[in-house]
Amino acid sequence: MARYTGPKTKKSRSFGESIFGFDKAFEKRKYPPGHHGNNRRRRQKSDYALQLMEKQKAKYTYGVLERQFRNLFKKASGKDGVTGENLLQFLEARLDNTVFRLGIAPTRRAARQLVSHKHILVNGTVSNIPSHLLTPSDVVSVRNKSRHLETIQNSVAGKSDVRNFSWLEWNPDRMEGKFMEYPEREKIPEKINEQLIVELYSK
Repeated sequence: MARYTGPKTKKSRSFGESIFGFDKAFEKRKYPPGHHGNNRRRRQKSDYALQLMEKQKAKYTYGVLERQFRNLFKKASGKDGVTGENLLQFLEARLDNTVFRLGIAPTRRAARQLVSHKHILVNGTVSNIPSHLLTPSDVVSVRNKSRHLETIQNSVAGKSDVRNFSWLEWNPDRMEGKFMEYPEREKIPEKINEQLIVELYSK
């Protein structure tokens, strides 16, 4: 399966929420896609359908492929604690997601591209693997020669809510952030019912 590159608004409408960030087009049409749109009566979804939809929502939100997602779930299952919460913590600890959360990139897709093009350092070393999992105390920074890039400058200037993420610490002068700890579930803003994902994989 290739990474999803199709229409984001349509995908958000299928899940009933803007999973890729604020979307003016979604705000105007918050009903499922299709010819009949909001007038179409839809049957109640089965438990399996709800579980599958929640897994798909998490995958599309974080930009993770099926095999990567399954491997993360296995890793979460083997860690002490609540499996669903562990899974979301690992998703948040991905390098591309952290670059996005720090405000270095405006979207996760843009963050993934910055990492792939070697604009990002982890503990002073170039990392071009978006799925790299950070551990507490890891430092993520922008390469010196990449700091002038317009997309990075605009994103950093416009991003002010990084202070809301208590597990991250951002130093604007040095253009670097620190992954302090794995976030607690209630601090992760994504509207994902992780228990449904656990139930799906437990079948």
